[in-house]
Amino acid sequence: MLLSTIALAATEAGAEDEGGSFLVSPTTGTMIWTLLVFVLAWIILAKVAFPKIGEALDKRQAAIAESIEAAERDRKEAEQLAAENRQNLLEARTHAEDILTRARKSADAHEAKAREDAKTKGEEILEQARKDIESETRRAISEIRSEVADLTILATAKVTGKTLDGDDQRRLIEDALDGLDFSALSGEQRR
Repeated sequence: MLLSTIALAATEAGAEDEGGSFLVSPTTGTMIWTLLVFVLAWIILAKVAFPKIGEALDKRQAAIAESIEAAERDRKEAEQLAAENRQNLLEARTHAEDILTRARKSADAHEAKAREDAKTKGEEILEQARKDIESETRRAISEIRSEVADLTILATAKVTGKTLDGDDQRRLIEDALDGLDFSALSGEQRR
């Protein structure tokens, strides 16, 4: 072995003297050994590494294809959800507009009814007030007639110095009252 190492060193020294490394200008033996090592490395790689590398590449390709399909499905779902959301938003806006329209109509109807009720109630109150005024006017006129009759009797008794009997008294009162215009007090025109 020592001899072979020395021989190899001498060969290398001689090869370096010839102008370079044994790798740059190979000999036939070096080429055979290089070819043998290359074929052996190729066979080992083909049996051990290449199947695993191919398998890993196939898995990677399948994973990429699956990711692309999943992304495409997700994109389609997102587009579908966006379309549904737009449709739901449109329906919600339409529904809100319908509610507002109905609310406005209801408010308008309620307002019109309230106005009509207020107008009717006001008219009823005015009518009741007119009736009360007419009733009070008649009562006041009746009291005034009674007072005038009493004053007439009293004045007649003082002027004539005697009291009148019931028929004379009534006739005298009626004549006096017919001469007075009570219609101005009641707001009525005398016909």
